[in-house]
Amino acid sequence: MFAFIARQPILDKEKSVFAYELLFRDGKGGAYPDHQEEKSKFIADNFHPLGLDDISGEKTSFITFSTDTLVSRFPTNLNPESVVVELANPADTSNGLFEACQHIKQMGFKLAIDDPMMIGSEHDIFPLIDIVKVDVSKARFENVEKHIPRYREENKKLVAEQVDTQDSFASCIDLGFDFFQGYFFSQPEARILKQLPASKMNIVDLMAESGKVNFDIARTTQIIERDATLSFLLLKFINNPAINKRYKITSLKHALNYMGEVEIKKFIALLSLTNIADDKPLEIIHMSLVRAKFFDLLAERRGFKNNPPIAFLVGLFSLLEGLLDQSMTDIVKQLPLSDDVNDALLGKNRELNNYSALVRGFESAIWMTVIKQAKLLDIDQKQLHVLYNQAIVWGNGIRSAISAHFPTAKAEG
Repeated sequence: MFAFIARQPILDKEKSVFAYELLFRDGKGGAYPDHQEEKSKFIADNFHPLGLDDISGEKTSFITFSTDTLVSRFPTNLNPESVVVELANPADTSNGLFEACQHIKQMGFKLAIDDPMMIGSEHDIFPLIDIVKVDVSKARFENVEKHIPRYREENKKLVAEQVDTQDSFASCIDLGFDFFQGYFFSQPEARILKQLPASKMNIVDLMAESGKVNFDIARTTQIIERDATLSFLLLKFINNPAINKRYKITSLKHALNYMGEVEIKKFIALLSLTNIADDKPLEIIHMSLVRAKFFDLLAERRGFKNNPPIAFLVGLFSLLEGLLDQSMTDIVKQLPLSDDVNDALLGKNRELNNYSALVRGFESAIWMTVIKQAKLLDIDQKQLHVLYNQAIVWGNGIRSAISAHFPTAKAEG
């Protein structure tokens, strides 16, 4: 169980999540932490830790281990079918490392190494390695191109790290990488500015309703009822166990009576986001869900209870540039969002700017950013981890409600 953690998605060529790399704040260099029993109990009692299933869902977890942990303290409760063991220092010549890796392989685990210079075959441990990770922001293109055939011959899978643009993703596909780690999928693709198609006007109308002070249930019901997919998804959202474990909700009016106006506005916004860019990778929607819940929890912790739920809406819509392949300035001109939401999306709300900086700190495991924002928001940094963990679990639950509906995005380039 872990409380202080970040995760970064690793996607395949179709931009579907293959795995998450887990980065531990209380482990050296993000590696698996070695806690004494007393400290582990204290964390479990006070910070609502998550299990690997909570963090990574049904996906594989890449976890880095120090040499000492691999040799003498490798945890016995990890599942080799869902965990890839990443070596913190594969060039380490410490006694026992090679034998430890042999044993871990015999247990059924796959082994991964970071090899930024692509000199892997010179490592004694190379024959045991299944996956090689290359930081493409540091490696020379010519060097990568030269060595990839050798990795292919050795049947090693290749992960490109620090893939932060669509162009970099396309180049890495051309080079022959299998998987891609970085936030390229949340960046806009280069496209000619276009208006939203007429088929999305129902969605635009819903986005407007979610941001209004006065909720018009009759109009909202009318919009949803004229689109069978929206009707189906709304009920699926609201009856998801992560949201509602007690009653079967059968209509929007029923949901309003049970959940209240503010919660319904959140789900109306969720419907909008899920359907406005259904040709995009599901992971960008998932990131938006986690941000929405995290912003909502931060606002509640800070004593802000807005109707409409502005913090939730801003978190949810914060990645619209990547979803719509447009600048935020152009987006807010097209979508009927409230002035408060528009201003926050354009960076004109100091409070929500702090939330944005904070969530990016968590997403990229930049712990100094988390420390700085904790001071600005006057929230204990460990409590921020608790809120972020809650947002991850909530996002996982909502994702499960939409994943069957959401099409697989197609790789480009």
